[in-house]
Amino acid sequence: MWSGEATIVVARTPDGELGIMANHEPLMGALVTGPVEIEPVDGPRVTIGVHGGFIQVLDNQVTLLTDRARIAEGTDEAKQVAAQLAQAATSED
Repeated sequence: MWSGEATIVVARTPDGELGIMANHEPLMGALVTGPVEIEPVDGPRVTIGVHGGFIQVLDNQVTLLTDRARIAEGTDEAKQVAAQLAQAATSED
Protein backbone atom coordinates (compact mmCIF):
# COMPACT_ATOMS: atom_id res chain seq x y z
CA MET A 1 0.00 0.00 0.00
CA TRP A 2 2.85 2.39 0.86
CA SER A 3 6.60 1.96 0.89
CA GLY A 4 9.37 4.46 1.44
CA GLU A 5 11.53 6.26 3.96
CA ALA A 6 9.83 8.12 6.78
CA THR A 7 10.91 10.34 9.65
CA ILE A 8 8.14 9.04 11.94
CA VAL A 9 5.25 6.58 11.92
CA VAL A 10 2.45 7.03 14.45
CA ALA A 11 0.11 4.12 15.14
CA ARG A 12 -2.46 3.31 17.80
CA THR A 13 -2.25 0.17 19.94
CA PRO A 14 -4.49 -1.10 22.76
CA ASP A 15 -1.97 0.48 25.17
CA GLY A 16 -2.00 3.92 23.49
CA GLU A 17 -0.35 5.87 20.70
CA LEU A 18 3.07 4.74 19.49
CA GLY A 19 5.58 6.95 17.69
CA ILE A 20 8.33 5.17 15.78
CA MET A 21 11.46 6.98 14.63
CA ALA A 22 14.86 5.83 13.35
CA ASN A 23 16.67 3.23 15.47
CA HIS A 24 13.56 2.31 17.45
CA GLU A 25 13.82 -0.83 19.55
CA PRO A 26 12.37 -3.94 17.88
CA LEU A 27 8.76 -4.60 18.78
CA MET A 28 5.64 -6.43 17.75
CA GLY A 29 2.18 -5.31 18.81
CA ALA A 30 -1.50 -5.15 18.00
CA LEU A 31 -3.11 -2.28 16.10
CA VAL A 32 -6.49 -0.86 16.98
CA THR A 33 -8.97 0.38 14.41
CA GLY A 34 -8.06 3.93 13.43
CA PRO A 35 -5.50 6.03 11.57
CA VAL A 36 -1.81 5.28 11.06
CA GLU A 37 0.14 8.40 10.13
CA ILE A 38 3.37 8.37 8.14
CA GLU A 39 5.61 11.41 7.75
CA PRO A 40 7.71 10.64 4.65
CA VAL A 41 11.22 12.04 4.22
CA ASP A 42 9.96 13.59 0.96
CA GLY A 43 6.38 14.51 0.23
CA PRO A 44 3.16 15.06 2.13
CA ARG A 45 1.99 13.11 5.19
CA VAL A 46 0.31 9.78 4.41
CA THR A 47 -2.63 8.67 6.53
CA ILE A 48 -3.94 5.12 6.37
CA GLY A 49 -7.18 3.94 7.96
CA VAL A 50 -6.75 0.41 9.33
CA HIS A 51 -9.11 -2.08 10.92
CA GLY A 52 -6.93 -3.84 13.47
CA GLY A 53 -3.92 -5.93 12.62
CA PHE A 54 -0.34 -5.93 13.83
CA ILE A 55 2.72 -3.70 13.73
CA GLN A 56 6.32 -4.89 13.63
CA VAL A 57 9.45 -2.77 14.02
CA LEU A 58 12.74 -4.46 13.13
CA ASP A 59 16.02 -3.14 11.68
CA ASN A 60 14.64 0.35 10.96
CA GLN A 61 11.65 -1.08 9.08
CA VAL A 62 8.03 -0.75 10.12
CA THR A 63 5.61 -3.36 8.79
CA LEU A 64 1.85 -3.17 9.21
CA LEU A 65 -0.01 -6.42 8.79
CA THR A 66 -3.75 -5.93 8.36
CA ASP A 67 -6.34 -7.36 6.03
CA ARG A 68 -8.30 -4.10 5.89
CA ALA A 69 -6.63 -0.76 5.13
CA ARG A 70 -7.10 2.20 2.85
CA ILE A 71 -5.15 5.41 2.25
CA ALA A 72 -7.16 8.44 3.36
CA GLU A 73 -6.95 12.22 3.11
CA GLY A 74 -6.05 13.25 6.66
CA THR A 75 -6.72 11.89 10.14
CA ASP A 76 -10.48 12.58 10.22
CA GLU A 77 -11.07 10.75 6.95
CA ALA A 78 -8.82 7.90 8.15
CA LYS A 79 -11.01 7.52 11.24
CA GLN A 80 -14.10 7.35 9.02
CA VAL A 81 -12.40 4.86 6.68
CA ALA A 82 -11.36 2.69 9.64
CA ALA A 83 -14.92 2.74 11.00
CA GLN A 84 -16.25 1.72 7.57
CA LEU A 85 -13.72 -1.11 7.37
CA ALA A 86 -14.72 -2.29 10.85
CA GLN A 87 -18.42 -2.18 9.91
CA ALA A 88 -17.75 -4.12 6.70
CA ALA A 89 -15.82 -6.75 8.67
CA THR A 90 -18.68 -7.10 11.16
CA SER A 91 -21.30 -7.49 8.42
CA GLU A 92 -19.23 -10.24 6.75
CA ASP A 93 -19.16 -12.36 9.95
